[in-house]
Amino acid sequence: MTQDPATFYNAQIEKYRTHLHAASRKLGFSSLLRVLVFLAIAFAVYVFWGNATAILAVVLVGSAIFIFLVSRHSDLRYERDKFRELININETELKVLKRNFHNLPNGSEFADPLHPYSQDIDLFGKGSFFQYLNRSTLVEGKEKLAQLLLSNDIEHIDLKQEAIKELAGMADWRQNFSAIATLVKTENRTLTITKWLDQYKNFVPRIMKWLPVLFSVLSAIIITGFILDYISGVSLGIWFFIGLLITGVYTKRINVLSESVSKVQDTFHQYYQLLAIIENTSFTSELLRKNKELIVTEKQKASVILKKFSRAIDSLEQRNNMIFGILGKGFMLWDLRYSWKLEQWIGEHGQEVQKWFRAIEYLDAYNSLGNFAFNHPSYIFPDLHHDSHISEATQLAHPLLDPEKRIANDFSIEKEQFFIITGANMAGKSTFLRTVSLQILMGNVGLPVCATYCHYTPIKLITSMRTTDSLTDDESYFFSELKRLKFVVDEIKTDQYFIILDEILKGTNSTDKAIGSRKFIEKLVGSNSTGIIATHDLSLCEVAEELPQVKNYYFDAEIINDELNFDYRFKKGICQNMNASFLLKKMEIVD
Repeated sequence: MTQDPATFYNAQIEKYRTHLHAASRKLGFSSLLRVLVFLAIAFAVYVFWGNATAILAVVLVGSAIFIFLVSRHSDLRYERDKFRELININETELKVLKRNFHNLPNGSEFADPLHPYSQDIDLFGKGSFFQYLNRSTLVEGKEKLAQLLLSNDIEHIDLKQEAIKELAGMADWRQNFSAIATLVKTENRTLTITKWLDQYKNFVPRIMKWLPVLFSVLSAIIITGFILDYISGVSLGIWFFIGLLITGVYTKRINVLSESVSKVQDTFHQYYQLLAIIENTSFTSELLRKNKELIVTEKQKASVILKKFSRAIDSLEQRNNMIFGILGKGFMLWDLRYSWKLEQWIGEHGQEVQKWFRAIEYLDAYNSLGNFAFNHPSYIFPDLHHDSHISEATQLAHPLLDPEKRIANDFSIEKEQFFIITGANMAGKSTFLRTVSLQILMGNVGLPVCATYCHYTPIKLITSMRTTDSLTDDESYFFSELKRLKFVVDEIKTDQYFIILDEILKGTNSTDKAIGSRKFIEKLVGSNSTGIIATHDLSLCEVAEELPQVKNYYFDAEIINDELNFDYRFKKGICQNMNASFLLKKMEIVD
């Protein structure tokens, strides 16, 4: 039985609100406990003032307890923030189901006028398909999703469908992954991090593998001796300053290392949790299993390895604690101990980090695809074939249109056929072109399409629908359009494409346009291409009388009771009703 998305999201919100309330209470108690411990330490120092031995014991024990509470408080705050994010995720999905998504990232940075189709089909930008689809929470995941949409890749679509279907059925898993990923507060891109790891140069001498441990043991003995009055305060002070002196030799380089790792601390802290989620999941689809193999290591889980690095960073950052930082340097060579651990980790695992990051970012992108499939249980995954039919769809519609209002159409086109679509202004030609374009794009990505049935032979897409003039390059509109058409012609020489054109040669006069458009269509048909062209020029429809590959279709408009009416139905034949003159009069632009 198919799960209703809205019902699921409402249930999730109620569940996580209960968890959030409990987590907030725990966090409040933790804050109070930290304050009480700090006051207790301060009171004990006041009580034992003048007794250096007692004060030292109080400070050491109190600092250890306080650091533990700080760490526990961070975990509780993280738990609370995660529940908040899970609530936000489900609230966002409820809004998107109502087509309220224009506040989400729109991917306009990925729009490319030179790409085969990205500029023409509302793929990126405000109100775009990307804005509707994207739930990637990492910058790199968003880039990976855009790459999938732009790839024009028609290989292994069955495997893509399999992976998307699997993730669609893992709604709780996807939300948990996204919530953790959302809490990543990164100062640097993962590419910058991997580059830094590749280029890192060690500075900590090998003796630091064992010297800090030995020094800490001796410090414990000396401090115990001081407490028991076997060792003088002067001797304790001398030992302390020896530790500071050893650390001081490397302080400048430790500071550089500390500053570098502090910038990646949150990334590693969150990424090891994301790796753990992947490692603990048994995927059945081939693509997801292969992606998981990127994080498989022989000795330990990648998440455990990454967690060690995160913990070592946390430990080194304790040097910034005013009290413990000084005592740790002097009595434990703390900074050198954990600088050594970090360097050893970088040398042993630094080269593997890139593929671990890649596995996480791949799933972050594919989560968007799985989420889309979950949100549209009535959509159909295209049946893939390699026969004479490029596309045969029943009740095909645009996924961004309101389901309550949109008009769906049946559509069928065979290889090497070319449709000429005519119709009045606003009758639905351009929307239909984008609907067919998205069906091809979504089919190639592996997504379900907005139809009740779809038989599809995979083919790459190329379009020319929104050519603009370029003031920067001093190009006229007509020349820009010619360049785009030249691009189309050059591409179809080397590969098979589904071509979609909207009102070509708009930048020239009517007679010249008609002659040029006709010759261009004849060239496309002669190249054994498949596609659609929308036009207002009815003379182009005459090509169908001479070339059997060309078929005429249209969208109609009727004037009923002095009002313009559209049925948005895709019909066979040539449009006879145009509406420009009627609209000019209706809007009182002309008499």
